[in-house]
Amino acid sequence: MPWKDRYTISDERGIADADVSWPDGARCCVRVVVDLSPLSGPAGIGPAEVATPEAQFGMHGALAALRETLSRFGIRATFAVPAVLAEHLAPKLRALAADGHEIAAHGFKHEDVSALDRAEEKVRLDRTTDILASVTGHRPEGWFSLPRQSDKFAGGAISPNTMDLLIEAGYAYMGNSLADDVPHYWVTDFATRRAILAMPYYYHFDDQFFLMFPAKGTGLENPATLARNWRGELDAQYKRGRHFGMTLHPYAIGWPNRLQLLEDFLSYLRALPALWNPTSAECARHWSSTFPASTHLRLEPSIWQDYAGSLS
Repeated sequence: MPWKDRYTISDERGIADADVSWPDGARCCVRVVVDLSPLSGPAGIGPAEVATPEAQFGMHGALAALRETLSRFGIRATFAVPAVLAEHLAPKLRALAADGHEIAAHGFKHEDVSALDRAEEKVRLDRTTDILASVTGHRPEGWFSLPRQSDKFAGGAISPNTMDLLIEAGYAYMGNSLADDVPHYWVTDFATRRAILAMPYYYHFDDQFFLMFPAKGTGLENPATLARNWRGELDAQYKRGRHFGMTLHPYAIGWPNRLQLLEDFLSYLRALPALWNPTSAECARHWSSTFPASTHLRLEPSIWQDYAGSLS
């Protein structure tokens, strides 16, 4: 799924239900992403954002409680980490990696890179990669651009250069894309078939849009809707044999009543047989080897046409 200023520039035909396969005959892939970014605006994370009570709770007490919950249910997750927090959270990140979780990149400071020139974005991307590799001892395989509540696009803030820079930097996958409900290829050049693997992401299964929505203090939280979305999607994807993904934010899910909601769902999930719960990197390795772009990237001419003055 490539993008050209809000529109796709080519179409990819996805994998049919009957053709999707997971390791060891698993029925469904269940992938959990934990976003460690505190609340911030387009400028990204700075001292003020880290100092808020929500951020401190999310990085400490809530993170510890979520880690314990995941461990108790035997769930492995991908933790998306902005580089500016990595050194501050270094002991926690190493402990999470020791638990079997993946530490992935979530930008330099979760800033909006759409207005950066290519050279500056590359500097920040490379710096992020180096910082996370230094802190964890392992180069990150995945890159996330998860949205903030105020973002205009559910795919998060990226630039026209982001995907090509990730390919050049050797990243195995982009962590959030809305083009399919299984892993798929994000194409940056139709003619050369240049592409990077992308993981599915949808607002509907992201806790922040239900547990902290639409604004703090309004009382308009919707945990029952979130739980219904999780279970409805899991049931549907389990029946089809595809992929279920959910995104958690410690500052949002870490309250006791919300952790209970998560525990109830994980209990239901764990009762289903033949589930595969990989990290995003493991999922990417399986998909890239089973459905390589060389044989499974089926491109067709775009339905969108360019016209002077249009957004296409």
